[in-house]
Amino acid sequence: MIIALVEIPLPGPKRDHDVVRAQSLEATKIFHEVPGLITKYFLNSETGGGGIYVFETRELAEAWFHDGWADWMEGRFGVRPTLRFFDNPVTLHAAAGRVQADGQDVPPPWA
Repeated sequence: MIIALVEIPLPGPKRDHDVVRAQSLEATKIFHEVPGLITKYFLNSETGGGGIYVFETRELAEAWFHDGWADWMEGRFGVRPTLRFFDNPVTLHAAAGRVQADGQDVPPPWA
């Protein structure tokens, strides 16, 4: 799996929770059919907004974050976002007591 971190620098104060919630719910219309997208987290902070995207592969992530993507985002938010990719070799699902390595369930080391 690949994690993409998008940060949209916006001047403070932190955007209103209810406004961000409504905008984010509306934006799910855009993201719900993105090929290879497993999960998207919508973010809000005192320094701006952004998202954490979990993709099946780097190729699928790069297909979404194509050359025109930053221009599209700048048009939506008035600022240019930053984008960073991270490999995701291990995931802990703490509430479920599960561990995955390279996307596959593995025995939890504490068990």
